[in-house]
Amino acid sequence: MDHVKELLVILISSSLVSNVVLSQFLGLCPFLGVSKKIKTAAGMGTAVIFVITLASAVAGLIYKFVLQKLGIEYLQTIVFILVIAALVQFVEMFLRRYMPALYESLGVYLPLITTNCAVLGVALTNVQREYGILTGILNGFGTAVGFTVAIVILAGLREKMEYNDVPRAFQGMPMVLLTAGLMAIAFCGFSGLL
Repeated sequence: MDHVKELLVILISSSLVSNVVLSQFLGLCPFLGVSKKIKTAAGMGTAVIFVITLASAVAGLIYKFVLQKLGIEYLQTIVFILVIAALVQFVEMFLRRYMPALYESLGVYLPLITTNCAVLGVALTNVQREYGILTGILNGFGTAVGFTVAIVILAGLREKMEYNDVPRAFQGMPMVLLTAGLMAIAFCGFSGLL
């Protein structure tokens, strides 16, 4: 029972309390760039959930069964980057083949998942916190869900603000950054959950 409780705490913590975008400030590029429409943001979030969860599993297995066994843990960053790049290529090929509309709407931001520091950050966090493979996968999933929640909320707010009368100095990205900052403050309220 304690193990399930610990996994639940990790899931809630990684998705809400320590939100990768709003408290760790990782993955801001797609967060700000793809959050213009809810549909596109949800598609990006789904792709990120898939990539981060799978990257957490593969990186954890490679770290435990290859890097540690050979005593070459110092290569973890390079190996994790290669794993992430391969997974993003897989997602890109899948979306191009089976979901061409989503593939076109994501545009340049889909390949940016390769350089999304949130994906690499989760893999490195799993190693630093010495999570097991299952715990690392759950942490990765929770982090990706938190990213998706944040990007979809921001997209919804941006759609609502699109036709508002905003002072000229705040139009465009200043308003988006201000909104993201207010969201970060609001997400601080989740720290009382744990």
